[in-house]
Amino acid sequence: MRATPLAVTALAAALLLTACDSGGSGSGSESDDSGSSRKPGDACQIGQLGVEAGPANAAPAAGDEGNIPVSLTNQSAPCTLEGIAGAVLKAGGASATVPAADGAQPEKLTLAKGDSVTFTLTYVRGGAAGAKSLAAKTLEISLPGAPDDVQSFPWSYGPVALKADGEAPDASVGPFTRAGD
Repeated sequence: MRATPLAVTALAAALLLTACDSGGSGSGSESDDSGSSRKPGDACQIGQLGVEAGPANAAPAAGDEGNIPVSLTNQSAPCTLEGIAGAVLKAGGASATVPAADGAQPEKLTLAKGDSVTFTLTYVRGGAAGAKSLAAKTLEISLPGAPDDVQSFPWSYGPVALKADGEAPDASVGPFTRAGD
């Protein structure tokens, strides 16, 4: 049996229409797969985004600079990112907050379901041991406005150099950019 182009088009249209949300509640909120709802424009929550750290351009030796791209993909209703992502490096009982990159201009970005953005964590690799390095084991990432809502990743890029004060990491977080920009 041979399908006619009209029959194929009609079938495709019917499938497309059944996939559309016909909730008709008029509330202006959308429900994601987890059952929670949020209004378009609400702040993005890290648990409702796909988050991927890397692949990295790792610093091979002490004093070298490395870059770790972090990609975020909205898997839920539209949401907004306004500001700079948070990043904390943890090493056993010690932790260090990574500051925003010099000159980083926070933007307000609205992400529709499926939209992606990235930011880059840049760091200087430290020496193998000593007070001038943080032997980071974990990277915690948070979104603007929700510093306690974090996602953790193993840090496998070696120790991170500390700035002259001996406390702040020689690292920075860049602004969000849309995928493809």
